[in-house]
Amino acid sequence: MTTPQPGRHPSVPPMPHWVRWGLVAVSMATAMPRAGTLGWVLIVVTLALSLPVLWYPLTGGPRGLLPVVLPTIVATSAAVWVLAPSSWASASMYTMTFMAVFRLPPASAIASIVLNLAGITWWVFARQLDIRDVLSIYAILAVVVLLALNRRNRMEKLEQAELALARAQTANEEHARSAALAERARIARELHDVLAHSLAGLALNLQGARLMLVRDGASPDAVGQIERAQKLATDGLAEARKAVAALREDAVPVERAMSDLLAAYRLDTGARADLAIEGEPRELDAAVGATLVRAVQEALANTRKHAPKADVDVTLNFASGQVELTVADHQGRRPPEAPAAGYGLRGMGERVALLDGRLDSGPVEDGWRIHLTVPG
Repeated sequence: MTTPQPGRHPSVPPMPHWVRWGLVAVSMATAMPRAGTLGWVLIVVTLALSLPVLWYPLTGGPRGLLPVVLPTIVATSAAVWVLAPSSWASASMYTMTFMAVFRLPPASAIASIVLNLAGITWWVFARQLDIRDVLSIYAILAVVVLLALNRRNRMEKLEQAELALARAQTANEEHARSAALAERARIARELHDVLAHSLAGLALNLQGARLMLVRDGASPDAVGQIERAQKLATDGLAEARKAVAALREDAVPVERAMSDLLAAYRLDTGARADLAIEGEPRELDAAVGATLVRAVQEALANTRKHAPKADVDVTLNFASGQVELTVADHQGRRPPEAPAAGYGLRGMGERVALLDGRLDSGPVEDGWRIHLTVPG
């Protein structure tokens, strides 16, 4: 399973972005033959402002860009409509209003509606329409707003249902995990109370037998046999204790631990957070697994702090002889270079260095990217 390199936009915008931009571009093109100097200025400004609609989704782009751009396009489209009344500039005005009400924060949505109302009122007075035409034009705006609100409510209910489903799934997984941990604890108690105690008693008895044989001058072969038996008992006791410790620990696979961290991030922020596994997963050394999980945990903590609600992509690559981890958040802009690494990044680098691995961290085109490689 492979995924595109995190932290980069596609070189060609997807089709929905072209449709959004095309609604603005075509409506402005119809106004060009009838536009004067002021009209051409407004058309150029509108087309320039529409570029973020092409290159960024409604929830992306530099922070705060589209909530300002869309209401501005509504205003400039309304002005073009008044100056070139026979054009389709009103299509751009209504379309951007719909998009603002559907996806943007309430302040931007209300601003778009108010600007749309102002444009209609300006056009009505300029054309001196009768009351029936006036009411029909205002009714179009009302229909556009109601359709956008209806779709917005449906999307919010769908998101709430998905969050509720994710929470229920997490609760079921935690319940199953608790049951498994309880069973492991029971088995650990049995191993400790029966096997470990028996091996400890056997080792002590063999120690006493060896001392008695030495005291009585037994042959070296007999003493050697007892010593070997004692060593086997001691080694068995050590292995039993390791098994008890392993059963009592919450030994979660690395990919499962990362999935849990990303699920918590999605529930906390409502943003997208995906994990891609490349190569064939395998059991990793405890130190390697802990380093990888702590790296994801620290990266998500930094994203929550510096870029709340940013989408996150995590790629875990099981390559030959090593494991590569990439964590990239998509802030919609290139963040500034950090003046110095924080304690979290320094600690991450120290853990990676102890494993003879390497760590790269820094800004990319639209966010922050962490890439580390460790043997495993």
